[in-house]
Amino acid sequence: MKSITTQIENKVATLTLNRPEVFNSFNREMALLLQNELDECEKNPEVRAIIITGSGKAFCAGQDLKEVTTPELNPGFKKILEEHYNPIISRIRKIEKPVIAAVNGVAAGAGANIALACDVVIASENASFIQAFSKIGLVPDSAGTFFLPRLIGFQKASALMMLGDKVSADEAEKLGMVYKVVASENFMEEVNNIANTLANMPTKALGLTKRLLNNSMQHSLEEQLDLESKLQIESAQSEDYAEGVDAFVNKRKPEFKGR
Repeated sequence: MKSITTQIENKVATLTLNRPEVFNSFNREMALLLQNELDECEKNPEVRAIIITGSGKAFCAGQDLKEVTTPELNPGFKKILEEHYNPIISRIRKIEKPVIAAVNGVAAGAGANIALACDVVIASENASFIQAFSKIGLVPDSAGTFFLPRLIGFQKASALMMLGDKVSADEAEKLGMVYKVVASENFMEEVNNIANTLANMPTKALGLTKRLLNNSMQHSLEEQLDLESKLQIESAQSEDYAEGVDAFVNKRKPEFKGR
Protein backbone atom coordinates (compact mmCIF):
# COMPACT_ATOMS: atom_id res chain seq x y z
CA MET A 1 0.00 0.00 0.00
CA LYS A 2 1.45 3.35 -1.06
CA SER A 3 2.06 5.80 1.76
CA ILE A 4 0.82 8.64 -0.48
CA THR A 5 -2.09 8.26 -2.88
CA THR A 6 -2.61 10.75 -5.69
CA GLN A 7 -5.80 11.51 -7.58
CA ILE A 8 -6.07 14.12 -10.32
CA GLU A 9 -9.54 15.26 -11.33
CA ASN A 10 -10.91 18.53 -12.71
CA LYS A 11 -7.44 20.15 -12.60
CA VAL A 12 -7.12 19.35 -8.86
CA ALA A 13 -4.52 16.94 -7.49
CA THR A 14 -5.44 15.36 -4.15
CA LEU A 15 -2.45 13.98 -2.25
CA THR A 16 -3.58 11.76 0.62
CA LEU A 17 -1.21 10.80 3.42
CA ASN A 18 -1.94 7.10 3.64
CA ARG A 19 -0.59 5.49 6.80
CA PRO A 20 -3.84 5.50 8.80
CA GLU A 21 -2.69 2.74 11.16
CA VAL A 22 -0.14 5.23 12.63
CA PHE A 23 -2.30 8.35 12.16
CA ASN A 24 -0.42 9.20 8.95
CA SER A 25 2.82 9.88 10.79
CA PHE A 26 5.85 10.39 8.56
CA ASN A 27 8.56 7.87 7.94
CA ARG A 28 11.34 8.42 5.42
CA GLU A 29 9.48 6.71 2.60
CA MET A 30 6.39 8.88 2.98
CA ALA A 31 8.37 12.12 3.33
CA LEU A 32 10.36 11.48 0.16
CA LEU A 33 7.27 10.34 -1.73
CA LEU A 34 5.35 13.50 -0.77
CA GLN A 35 8.22 15.60 -2.14
CA ASN A 36 8.13 13.65 -5.38
CA GLU A 37 4.36 14.01 -5.72
CA LEU A 38 4.57 17.76 -5.11
CA ASP A 39 7.26 18.00 -7.80
CA GLU A 40 5.02 16.13 -10.23
CA CYS A 41 2.11 18.46 -9.44
CA GLU A 42 4.31 21.48 -10.03
CA LYS A 43 5.42 20.20 -13.45
CA ASN A 44 1.99 19.04 -14.60
CA PRO A 45 0.18 21.86 -16.45
CA GLU A 46 -3.11 19.98 -15.99
CA VAL A 47 -2.82 20.47 -12.20
CA ARG A 48 -3.89 23.95 -11.13
CA ALA A 49 -4.65 23.34 -7.44
CA ILE A 50 -3.34 20.83 -4.89
CA ILE A 51 -5.04 19.33 -1.84
CA ILE A 52 -3.08 17.64 0.95
CA THR A 53 -5.20 15.56 3.31
CA GLY A 54 -5.04 12.40 5.42
CA SER A 55 -6.71 9.01 5.31
CA GLY A 56 -8.65 7.66 8.25
CA LYS A 57 -9.21 9.67 11.42
CA ALA A 58 -6.05 11.81 11.38
CA PHE A 59 -4.49 14.40 9.12
CA CYS A 60 -0.94 13.73 10.28
CA ALA A 61 0.55 12.95 13.69
CA GLY A 62 4.02 14.24 12.73
CA GLN A 63 7.09 12.07 12.91
CA ASP A 64 6.74 8.31 13.31
CA LEU A 65 8.52 7.84 16.63
CA LYS A 66 8.92 4.12 15.99
CA GLU A 67 11.27 5.01 13.14
CA VAL A 68 13.49 7.26 15.28
CA THR A 69 13.60 4.79 18.18
CA THR A 70 14.53 1.79 16.02
CA PRO A 71 18.31 1.93 15.41
CA GLU A 72 18.26 0.19 12.03
CA LEU A 73 15.47 2.50 10.77
CA ASN A 74 16.45 5.82 12.36
CA PRO A 75 17.73 8.32 9.74
CA GLY A 76 18.80 10.74 12.51
CA PHE A 77 17.40 14.21 13.10
CA LYS A 78 19.79 15.91 10.67
CA LYS A 79 18.46 13.82 7.77
CA ILE A 80 14.87 14.02 9.01
CA LEU A 81 14.95 17.82 8.97
CA GLU A 82 17.23 18.50 6.02
CA GLU A 83 15.92 15.74 3.74
CA HIS A 84 12.32 15.28 4.92
CA TYR A 85 10.50 18.23 6.46
CA ASN A 86 12.45 21.28 5.30
CA PRO A 87 12.17 20.27 1.61
CA ILE A 88 8.43 19.61 2.03
CA ILE A 89 7.84 23.09 3.46
CA SER A 90 10.01 24.68 0.76
CA ARG A 91 8.10 22.91 -1.99
CA ILE A 92 4.70 23.94 -0.60
CA ARG A 93 5.75 27.58 -0.52
CA LYS A 94 7.60 27.64 -3.86
CA ILE A 95 4.98 25.88 -6.00
CA GLU A 96 3.18 28.74 -7.74
CA LYS A 97 -0.16 26.99 -7.54
CA PRO A 98 -2.57 27.09 -4.57
CA VAL A 99 -1.95 24.35 -2.01
CA ILE A 100 -4.86 23.51 0.29
CA ALA A 101 -4.49 21.66 3.59
CA ALA A 102 -7.67 19.67 4.19
CA VAL A 103 -7.23 18.89 7.88
CA ASN A 104 -9.63 16.02 8.47
CA GLY A 105 -8.49 15.10 11.99
CA VAL A 106 -5.63 15.61 14.41
CA ALA A 107 -2.62 17.52 13.07
CA ALA A 108 0.27 17.23 15.50
CA GLY A 109 3.91 18.28 15.48
CA ALA A 110 5.30 18.43 11.95
CA GLY A 111 1.83 17.49 10.69
CA ALA A 112 0.36 20.67 12.16
CA ASN A 113 3.13 22.84 10.77
CA ILE A 114 2.93 21.36 7.28
CA ALA A 115 -0.76 22.27 7.29
CA LEU A 116 -0.03 25.83 8.46
CA ALA A 117 2.49 26.29 5.63
CA CYS A 118 -0.24 25.76 3.02
CA ASP A 119 -2.00 28.61 1.23
CA VAL A 120 -5.49 27.75 2.45
CA VAL A 121 -6.21 25.63 5.54
CA ILE A 122 -9.67 24.09 5.80
CA ALA A 123 -10.45 22.12 8.96
CA SER A 124 -13.10 19.54 9.67
CA GLU A 125 -15.05 20.19 12.85
CA ASN A 126 -13.27 17.06 14.15
CA ALA A 127 -9.79 18.48 13.52
CA SER A 128 -7.35 19.63 16.16
CA PHE A 129 -3.87 21.13 16.14
CA ILE A 130 -1.11 20.32 18.63
CA GLN A 131 2.41 21.70 18.86
CA ALA A 132 3.45 18.43 20.47
CA PHE A 133 7.22 18.93 20.45
CA SER A 134 7.65 20.13 24.04
CA LYS A 135 5.89 17.00 25.30
CA ILE A 136 8.91 14.91 24.28
CA GLY A 137 11.68 17.45 24.85
CA LEU A 138 12.02 18.79 21.30
CA VAL A 139 11.70 22.21 19.68
CA PRO A 140 9.12 23.01 16.97
CA ASP A 141 10.31 22.36 13.43
CA SER A 142 8.82 22.30 9.90
CA ALA A 143 8.68 26.13 9.95
CA GLY A 144 6.24 26.22 12.86
CA THR A 145 8.24 28.97 14.55
CA PHE A 146 8.06 30.94 11.29
CA PHE A 147 4.38 30.63 10.37
CA LEU A 148 2.50 30.25 13.67
CA PRO A 149 3.59 33.61 15.23
CA ARG A 150 2.70 35.34 11.96
CA LEU A 151 -0.73 33.72 11.91
CA ILE A 152 -1.81 34.16 15.53
CA GLY A 153 0.72 36.50 17.18
CA PHE A 154 3.87 35.96 19.23
CA GLN A 155 2.30 35.47 22.66
CA LYS A 156 -0.27 32.87 21.61
CA ALA A 157 2.27 30.99 19.51
CA SER A 158 4.78 30.97 22.34
CA ALA A 159 2.25 29.59 24.82
CA LEU A 160 0.94 26.91 22.45
CA MET A 161 4.46 25.75 21.63
CA MET A 162 5.64 25.66 25.23
CA LEU A 163 2.49 24.21 26.81
CA GLY A 164 1.61 21.87 23.95
CA ASP A 165 -2.13 22.59 24.30
CA LYS A 166 -4.56 20.94 21.91
CA VAL A 167 -6.39 23.54 19.81
CA SER A 168 -9.85 22.59 18.53
CA ALA A 169 -10.93 23.42 14.99
CA ASP A 170 -13.27 26.17 16.20
CA GLU A 171 -10.57 27.75 18.36
CA ALA A 172 -8.08 27.51 15.47
CA GLU A 173 -10.51 29.44 13.27
CA LYS A 174 -10.98 32.13 15.94
CA LEU A 175 -7.19 32.45 16.34
CA GLY A 176 -6.67 32.81 12.59
CA MET A 177 -4.83 29.50 12.12
CA VAL A 178 -7.34 28.23 9.56
CA TYR A 179 -9.48 29.78 6.84
CA LYS A 180 -12.66 27.83 7.53
CA VAL A 181 -14.16 25.03 9.63
CA VAL A 182 -16.55 22.65 7.86
CA ALA A 183 -18.97 20.06 9.23
CA SER A 184 -17.53 16.57 9.01
CA GLU A 185 -20.37 15.13 6.92
CA ASN A 186 -19.67 17.42 3.94
CA PHE A 187 -16.01 18.20 4.63
CA MET A 188 -14.39 16.89 1.44
CA GLU A 189 -17.27 18.18 -0.67
CA GLU A 190 -16.58 21.71 0.57
CA VAL A 191 -12.81 21.23 0.20
CA ASN A 192 -13.29 20.14 -3.40
CA ASN A 193 -15.60 23.08 -4.10
CA ILE A 194 -12.91 25.49 -2.92
CA ALA A 195 -10.18 23.61 -4.80
CA ASN A 196 -12.24 23.60 -7.99
CA THR A 197 -12.83 27.32 -7.65
CA LEU A 198 -9.09 27.94 -7.31
CA ALA A 199 -8.28 25.54 -10.16
CA ASN A 200 -10.46 27.60 -12.50
CA MET A 201 -9.01 30.95 -11.51
CA PRO A 202 -6.04 32.68 -13.22
CA THR A 203 -3.30 30.35 -11.96
CA LYS A 204 -0.42 32.60 -12.99
CA ALA A 205 -1.84 35.52 -10.99
CA LEU A 206 -2.41 33.26 -7.98
CA GLY A 207 1.18 32.02 -8.23
CA LEU A 208 2.54 35.57 -8.41
CA THR A 209 0.35 36.51 -5.42
CA LYS A 210 1.93 33.61 -3.53
CA ARG A 211 5.39 34.89 -4.49
CA LEU A 212 4.47 38.33 -3.16
CA LEU A 213 3.24 36.87 0.13
CA ASN A 214 6.42 34.82 0.51
CA ASN A 215 8.60 37.88 -0.02
CA SER A 216 6.49 40.05 2.28
CA MET A 217 7.84 38.03 5.22
CA GLN A 218 11.21 39.81 4.98
CA HIS A 219 10.76 42.80 2.68
CA SER A 220 10.65 46.45 3.65
CA LEU A 221 7.63 48.43 2.44
CA GLU A 222 9.68 49.92 -0.40
CA GLU A 223 10.96 46.50 -1.49
CA GLN A 224 7.46 45.08 -1.45
CA LEU A 225 6.06 47.98 -3.48
CA ASP A 226 8.80 47.46 -6.07
CA LEU A 227 8.05 43.74 -6.32
CA GLU A 228 4.31 44.40 -6.59
CA SER A 229 4.98 46.71 -9.52
CA LYS A 230 7.21 44.17 -11.25
CA LEU A 231 4.78 41.27 -10.81
CA GLN A 232 1.73 43.35 -11.71
CA ILE A 233 3.38 44.18 -15.03
CA GLU A 234 4.12 40.48 -15.52
CA SER A 235 0.54 39.43 -14.69
CA ALA A 236 -0.85 42.08 -17.06
CA GLN A 237 0.97 40.33 -19.91
CA SER A 238 -0.78 37.00 -19.25
CA GLU A 239 -3.49 35.43 -21.39
CA ASP A 240 -5.70 35.21 -18.32
CA TYR A 241 -5.57 38.98 -17.79
CA ALA A 242 -6.72 39.55 -21.37
CA GLU A 243 -9.48 37.00 -20.89
CA GLY A 244 -10.56 38.50 -17.56
CA VAL A 245 -10.82 42.02 -18.95
CA ASP A 246 -12.66 40.87 -22.07
CA ALA A 247 -15.11 38.85 -19.97
CA PHE A 248 -15.71 41.84 -17.67
CA VAL A 249 -16.31 44.25 -20.55
CA ASN A 250 -18.65 41.83 -22.31
CA LYS A 251 -20.42 40.80 -19.11
CA ARG A 252 -19.67 37.09 -19.44
CA LYS A 253 -18.03 34.49 -17.24
CA PRO A 254 -14.25 34.29 -17.85
CA GLU A 255 -12.64 31.02 -18.92
CA PHE A 256 -9.15 31.16 -17.49
CA LYS A 257 -6.47 28.81 -18.82
CA GLY A 258 -3.80 29.35 -16.19
CA ARG A 259 -1.49 31.07 -18.65
